[in-house]
Amino acid sequence: MHSSSNKPILSFWQLWNMSLGFFGIQFGFALQNANVSRIFSTLGANPDDLSLFWLAAPVTGLLVQPIIGYLSDNTWHPTWGRRRPFFFIGALLASIALFLMPNSSSLWMAVVVLWLLDGAINVSMEPFRAFVGDKLGPRQQTAGFAMQTFFIGWGAVIASLLPTIFTHFGVSNVPVDGAIPDTVRYSFYAGGVVYFLAVLWTVLTAKELPPVDLAAFRAEQQRSKGLFNGLKEIFGGFAKMPKTMVQLAVVQFFTWIALFAMWIYTTNAVSENVFGTTDAQSAAFQEAGNHVGVMFAVYGGVSALAAFILPVFARHTSRKFVHLVCLIIGGVSLFSIYAIHDLDTLFYPMIGVGIAWASILTMPYAILAGSLPADRMGYYMGVFNFFIVIPQIVSGLVLGFVTKHWFAGHSVKTLMLGGVCMIVAGALTLIVRDEAEPV
Repeated sequence: MHSSSNKPILSFWQLWNMSLGFFGIQFGFALQNANVSRIFSTLGANPDDLSLFWLAAPVTGLLVQPIIGYLSDNTWHPTWGRRRPFFFIGALLASIALFLMPNSSSLWMAVVVLWLLDGAINVSMEPFRAFVGDKLGPRQQTAGFAMQTFFIGWGAVIASLLPTIFTHFGVSNVPVDGAIPDTVRYSFYAGGVVYFLAVLWTVLTAKELPPVDLAAFRAEQQRSKGLFNGLKEIFGGFAKMPKTMVQLAVVQFFTWIALFAMWIYTTNAVSENVFGTTDAQSAAFQEAGNHVGVMFAVYGGVSALAAFILPVFARHTSRKFVHLVCLIIGGVSLFSIYAIHDLDTLFYPMIGVGIAWASILTMPYAILAGSLPADRMGYYMGVFNFFIVIPQIVSGLVLGFVTKHWFAGHSVKTLMLGGVCMIVAGALTLIVRDEAEPV
């Protein structure tokens, strides 16, 4: 790979083209986050089991991302490059899964499709993080991740609003004979198209830098061939993780427990706390589902705007300080949902969550990229995902029990717990060493 010191400075539109694919990825991810609990509930899932059904997301990430990162590090094609083959394959599979999900005729089918969808999202998403490290030097890395966050935000806004938009155009929002409402079905169809086309744009318009010494790279490819050598390198890298990655892992653990709690339980929390129902077949529950989509759109939109503001604050303070403040704001906001029983007021905490989300998608990756060896950027970005999926697995195994036995089934209290975890994550940012900052 090119050393970080001689990588060309890219224009605004080059940054735009290389990041646009993330708009499609987040389109699919946002549809999943805002609607999968609703789909599971509509198909008859017990609320106490929702967190277990969501285990598909982190488990696929745990298995897929380090492998995809390793494979993409050891891939080079004169036309396709290093990361773009994985963008394309993941997008194709994810689009198929997005068409299948709203046509699930039973709960088990929806769970299986979620595994396919999340696995495919991981195949296309992980190399996008390494893509920034590949193409941009230290001066532009924060801007590169901020541009990704911008597209993530707007993808989340539009995708989260789609069921509400279709409702306004007269599409039925009520499940008939236990089937998924048409508003949700059409939203997922649109998501399948947008996902594929946005990623295809990046595949066709963004070029990749070849290895500096192609002969040495080919020799390394030959040395690494074989299942045993591949597994040895994948698992051997854990012992050589940079110290900064280990420090960030602790922050990520509490951050992602909070986010997973929000994605799983917001629909049920709003349905009970504001609409006064827990009946997933009722019109009120489905209306709550639409409203949660709008809430998630708010935090996505705020994150898109904050994506370009936070790097400015980071230059005048530090990336650590910005991340600390943003996580505390997000945690307090998430905690406050417990006290809100008015629909319009529910949008205010989502502003704080959006500020936190913008930082979560930008600052840890910008801090991490400066501490990683260039030739293993994809692998270590995949390993870093472990510290996202492990807390999600813990959440999937524990939050259902906590909600049922500690909180008497009141999902809104699980959101409060998530808020506390995000505040703890903010405080733990103090232990992180950013290599780009003076001691």
